[in-house]
Amino acid sequence: MALDQSALLELTDALRSADGGEVMRRLLLTMLQALIDAEATAQIGAGPHKRTETRTTQRNGTRDKLVATTSGDLTVKIPKLRTGSFFPSLLAPRRRIDVALHAVVMQAWVEGVSTRKVDDLVAALGVESGISKSEVSRICGQLDTEVAAWRARPLDEQAFPYVFLDATYCKARVNGRVVSRAVVIATGVSADGRREVLGCDVGDSENEVFWTDFLRGLRDRGLTGVQLVISDSHRGLTNAIDTVLAGTAWQRCRVHFMRNVLARVSKGQAEMVAAAIRTIFAQPTADTVREAVENVATTLERQFPAVATLLRDAREEVTAFADFPQAHWRKIWSTNPLERLNKEVKRRTDVVGIFPDDTALLRLASCVLIEAHDEWQVTDRRYLSDASMALLNPPEPTALEPRRTDSSEVIDQPALQTA
Repeated sequence: MALDQSALLELTDALRSADGGEVMRRLLLTMLQALIDAEATAQIGAGPHKRTETRTTQRNGTRDKLVATTSGDLTVKIPKLRTGSFFPSLLAPRRRIDVALHAVVMQAWVEGVSTRKVDDLVAALGVESGISKSEVSRICGQLDTEVAAWRARPLDEQAFPYVFLDATYCKARVNGRVVSRAVVIATGVSADGRREVLGCDVGDSENEVFWTDFLRGLRDRGLTGVQLVISDSHRGLTNAIDTVLAGTAWQRCRVHFMRNVLARVSKGQAEMVAAAIRTIFAQPTADTVREAVENVATTLERQFPAVATLLRDAREEVTAFADFPQAHWRKIWSTNPLERLNKEVKRRTDVVGIFPDDTALLRLASCVLIEAHDEWQVTDRRYLSDASMALLNPPEPTALEPRRTDSSEVIDQPALQTA
């Protein structure tokens, strides 16, 4: 990997007149280029203008690659090949999430809507002088193409009996104001027990029109076979479910329901009320689950009449899970399966703080969800077993076959009438 004598002398002359920062840039650029050339030589099997028995292809010029470093932006030359492709492992493409996060930070910077948190990130990256609107647009354009393709992919390959809907909240600028925006996420459990991220969007989670458009988008992409939707009880969401997924059962998330209940009692009595309500979900059969709702309401009615009323009013909503296989109950009576996704989205978006617009927020959130979705597709572990999923759709009973007889049996047949 040693540089030839003339190249070293040329570098030495250039460094004599350079300041401290420029010296480091030139040294780093030279080292990066030498490493890239050495890796290309190893892959090709021969150096430039050399013939060897191990050569597998030939160089075909170079292409420039901008590399952001703490010493500033550097432009290296990556060899192109006549056959095959080469990209140095040293500059291996970053994960989609990291690219999206970098793009948001750069976008906020160039549009002049960055916060102190974003300014500190840009300074730490050392790329203030190298940020351009054209480069940011290029990166965002590439990501948006990937995200759009994923969000529009067909969902009609198989049914999704269970669909979970939830939202997490982030800050973004809308019409010059910083407002709270909901990142809504839909996940599903397919007929074979595997999980998928079905879709996501950014908007107002209380708005029925927004939820209706979101659910219609899933349906238009081929979402079918939905038997149970699990979500919170936002009025806009529940109305949208009734409109778009008519005939589908709805399970009100027990965790959100419990929060609504405990908001009506004092902190000192909260644990006692919560313990009583948890007994509803500890019952062994669908009948005893629903009986327990009335029993708990009767027990709490004298001291907590508001809680008793809430329990009775929500009886069907919070016990819808009981109509499904018992092996599934713990995994379908709340939106808890979405909590890990929500936390990962928040972990990534908190780095930015305030997004320049909804598009930037949707771009980063989608990239986080794509990574999770891809991981679910390659894992051997299923969310619900194949055998238990078969209980949702038991095979139809086959028609009884005609009775077979042997030659010793005589079956009376009606006489044929002849004209």
